[in-house]
Amino acid sequence: MSNIQSKRWLLNRRHFLRGLGATVALPLLDCMKPFRAVAAEAAKPRRAVFVYIPNGVNVLTWQITKAGRDYEFSTPMRPLEKHRANITPISGLHHPGGLGTAHVCGDLWLTGAKLSQEGGAYRNSVSCDQLMAEVTSVHTRFPSLELSVAGGTGAPGNVINTLSWSRDGIPLPAEDNPKNVFNRLFGEESGGVEVRRRRLNRRHSVLDLVLDDARSLRRGLNQDDRTKLDEYLTAVREVEVRTERLDAWLNVPKPKLEPSVTGHFQRDVSKAQAGEYFRTMYDLIVLALRTDMTRVITYMSGTEGYGLAIPEIGITQTRHELSHHNGDPEIMARLSKSDAFITEQFSYFLDQLTAARDGEDSLLDRTMVLFGSGMSYGHSHGNANLPTIVAGARALGFKHGQHIDYNLPKINSYDLANAGTHYGICGKPVNDKAHLSNLLLTMLQKMEVNAERFVDSLGPVSEIV
Repeated sequence: MSNIQSKRWLLNRRHFLRGLGATVALPLLDCMKPFRAVAAEAAKPRRAVFVYIPNGVNVLTWQITKAGRDYEFSTPMRPLEKHRANITPISGLHHPGGLGTAHVCGDLWLTGAKLSQEGGAYRNSVSCDQLMAEVTSVHTRFPSLELSVAGGTGAPGNVINTLSWSRDGIPLPAEDNPKNVFNRLFGEESGGVEVRRRRLNRRHSVLDLVLDDARSLRRGLNQDDRTKLDEYLTAVREVEVRTERLDAWLNVPKPKLEPSVTGHFQRDVSKAQAGEYFRTMYDLIVLALRTDMTRVITYMSGTEGYGLAIPEIGITQTRHELSHHNGDPEIMARLSKSDAFITEQFSYFLDQLTAARDGEDSLLDRTMVLFGSGMSYGHSHGNANLPTIVAGARALGFKHGQHIDYNLPKINSYDLANAGTHYGICGKPVNDKAHLSNLLLTMLQKMEVNAERFVDSLGPVSEIV
C-alpha cells in the first residue's frame, strides 16, 4: 500500500527499451500514470456554458406568476415550452455586491464582486467559469472560450465586453467574429508543426525578455505605475501559459470537419442579421463542445451599453434604448418582442444541444447552461429578481421541470397590472438570502470544483440537485 501511495510503482514516461543497439521510446502506458489521471481520462466530460442577455427584460411580461411544476410560461418565454423537462426558471435571485450598479452588471454576473478601478484599469475577482476551466483544461486544447457581441474587452458605452475574469481580476478578451473564432479553433497554420513550434519558441524568448525588463523597471515606479505594470505583467504571464499549452498540443491533430461544416463558418455573418448572427454563434459553441476543444464557454450576447437591434422583426432600436422606455406602451411592447426573439434563439441553442449525442446521453445532458442577465428592470437599472434560467446537465445530477420562486411566499402573489409594485420587487430583493452566488456555487460543485463557498454564497440550491 505504501508503494502505491508513494507512486514508486510508476514507470517514468521517459523510460526506454534498449536492445540490439537500438533505443525505442515506450508508448504512454497506464502504469506510467497516477491513479487520478487514469480515473480522469475515464470520466465523462462535464461542460458549462453561460449566456448573458443585456439590460434585463420587460419584467411585466416576463414574470412567471406561479411556482412549482405546473407553472405556465410567460409570453416571451413560450419558445422554451418544448424544453420544459430540461430547464428551470428561477425568480428572486440577486447579487448583493451588484445592487445599485448600472452599466457594469454583465461584468459582475459571474463574479458577484464589486467592480473597482485601480490606476485607470478595471479590477474584479475571478469569475466562476475560470474556476471551472482550471479543472477541465487538463483535457482540452483551449481552457475556455470567451465570446461576445463586440471583440476585445471594450465596447461602445465604455463597458467591459466580457463575462470572464482571471484570478488576478483581469478581464479576458472576448471574440465576436464567428469566422475568426472558427479558424482559431479548427484552422491549421501553414508550414506544419515545426514552423509553428519555432514561432512559439520565439514568442517564449520575447516573453522572457519582457518579463525580465519589467521586473527591473518595477523597482523604480510609484504605486499607480506599479499597479498598471502589474496588470500588464499578468496579461503577459497569461500569454505565456497559453503559449505553453499550445506547444503541448502541437503534435495532437485538430478534428477533421466535413466541408459543409467548414463552409458554414467561413461566411461573413453581419450583426445586422441578428438572428443569423446569434444562431451562428450558438452553432459554433455546439461545435466547440462536440469536438471537445473546450468545456467552458461564456457568451455575452450584448452589454448594457451595446445590444443588437433586430431589424428582421422591425426593431431598429438597441436593447439599451428599448430598456429605457419610460413607461411608453409601444416601446415596452417592442422590448417584450425583443425578449421573445432572444428566447427563441436560446431555444434553438437547446435544440442543437439536445440533437447532438455524447455517447448514451445528449450533449445537453452533460452540459449545464445558465441563461440570464445581471439586470432585471433596465429603465431604473433594477438588479433584483434577475431573469434566470438553468438548463441541461441531467447526467450531472440536475433536476428540472419546475419554476423556483424565492419571492414567494414573502409576497402573496404578483400584481403585474400595478407596474410600480412589480418594479419595486425588481429594485430591492424580496428574499435577502436568495443570492445568485448560491446558484453559481451549485454549478461549480457539479463541475467538480473543490469549493464550499463562492463570494457571498450561503449554500447550494437544493431544489435543482
